[in-house]
Amino acid sequence: MILAVSINNAHITIGLVDADVIRSEQVTSRALTDFEMTMHIRSVLDLYGFAADDIEGSVISSVVPSLTSAAKSAVRKLTGDDPITVGPGVKTGLHIIIDDPAQLGADLVTQAVGALGEYSLPMVIIDMGTAASIGVIDEKARYIGGLLMPGIDVSMDALRQRTSSLPHVPLTDAPKKMICTNTTDCLRSGAFYGFACAIDGIIDGIARELGSMPAVIMTETSPISGLLTHQIITDTDLSLKGLRKIYNKNKYQ
Repeated sequence: MILAVSINNAHITIGLVDADVIRSEQVTSRALTDFEMTMHIRSVLDLYGFAADDIEGSVISSVVPSLTSAAKSAVRKLTGDDPITVGPGVKTGLHIIIDDPAQLGADLVTQAVGALGEYSLPMVIIDMGTAASIGVIDEKARYIGGLLMPGIDVSMDALRQRTSSLPHVPLTDAPKKMICTNTTDCLRSGAFYGFACAIDGIIDGIARELGSMPAVIMTETSPISGLLTHQIITDTDLSLKGLRKIYNKNKYQ
């Protein structure tokens, strides 16, 4: 069993990954000490009935440098070994043809590696986090680029900060109709339907540029999925699948 830790701006996913089974839990991304990170990993091990001695190796993907350091230190304390950390010098098997491959975030790399071989090409991978990240892999299995936009929560936070009378509205689910009759539902409708229409339009635009309709994979369960006109595959284990593949490519280095 390997320990896989995926860190993005929204949350930390701690996974215990076997060849065919993935067990995982999430905690909210925030400033964590080495000790706190160690306790989170221990809690996941305890939850699933494992001990640190059951970990044969570890791999980390992170876009938050302070948490990268904490995670690496926590893994060393638990296992006595350094984890493989996705970045320069680590084999991924991903053919990246953007202007500067070093600019591609570790989270996007691991998602792409996880998706290749699992889903048909070409494909679009959508990560609805703090930023909505949309990556594109062409029919030759090359990561050719993508786009970034503010996530739905960030967009609504910005709207509230720049208006004086709009209320705070929890974004739990979309109203049943797009046309709404009160301020609260109008805000929810704009957030959910507006974002869904944007994603639908982006998928159509990508399809035109690719010359064919891609498979669309979303990395998180989202209320927006049910509002899209395109068929969506939801794979919440995509990053951990990618980390497992990256670990296997690098474990004998």
